[in-house]
Amino acid sequence: MLDYLHAHEAVVRLTSFTFIFAVFVIWEILKPRRAQRYPKRLRWSNNLGITLLNTVTVRLLVPTSAVAMAITAQQQDLGVFNKLPLSAGLSIVMAVLIMDAALYFQHLAFHHVPFLWRLHRVHHADLDFDVTTGIRFHPLEILLSLCIKMVVVLMLGAPVAAVVIFEVLLNATSVFNHANIYIPHKVDRVLRRLLVTPDMHRVHHSVVVNETNSNFGFNLPWWDYLFGTYRDQPQAGHLNMTIGIEHFRTARELWLDRLLLQPFRKTFKGDLPKPTAMR
Repeated sequence: MLDYLHAHEAVVRLTSFTFIFAVFVIWEILKPRRAQRYPKRLRWSNNLGITLLNTVTVRLLVPTSAVAMAITAQQQDLGVFNKLPLSAGLSIVMAVLIMDAALYFQHLAFHHVPFLWRLHRVHHADLDFDVTTGIRFHPLEILLSLCIKMVVVLMLGAPVAAVVIFEVLLNATSVFNHANIYIPHKVDRVLRRLLVTPDMHRVHHSVVVNETNSNFGFNLPWWDYLFGTYRDQPQAGHLNMTIGIEHFRTARELWLDRLLLQPFRKTFKGDLPKPTAMR
């Protein structure tokens, strides 16, 4: 079973991602939340280009994966969950929750540590907000995030099934909560009790620093509620809010070469979002 999951992990993730991506692309076309302000051809070609580059980079530079790390931990009896007498189901649920919490705190760090923010601001500098924003990350951030994830998996001794579930969920929710889709307000109010919705996460992509510095969750919204980083709505409203970063606002900044070089360019005064008391 372990060998099967290891061998087919990439296929499972790619298949699920492709299907979910296609669903939300169609939804964006049929029922968009906001009018797009920049040409989709320009944004999509470069956002998908950096995603392809990330995929190739990871395959070439990282000889293992989070799932392989979970298999190693189980085989070598490493990590917390391999020491505790818990049922398989409880171990899977707890591991997924802990990995999601770890992702929340990683996201906080990427906003408040200058070097990490230089990498992460590539994601935030997109000037529109749609499904491709959810996969637009600098290669160095992808590599660093993968290393952090593997360390967490090894320390936890996370069950293999939990890691596969978490990876599929992460791909799915990253596309979902960045999608430019219309969800009725009443439905959104219910959904955001269990999932990070597009309206909730869009606040995080506001050009207003206090709003950028909120709603850090990817899968679950509970960490934002618990740690006081939740913000309900953008001040300007979803239709009028400005997406992006103040100092990267020209169409030229959307090109692939600018995305790759952006972490090494000048850091402007006030560019780094500062911790802000949300309550």
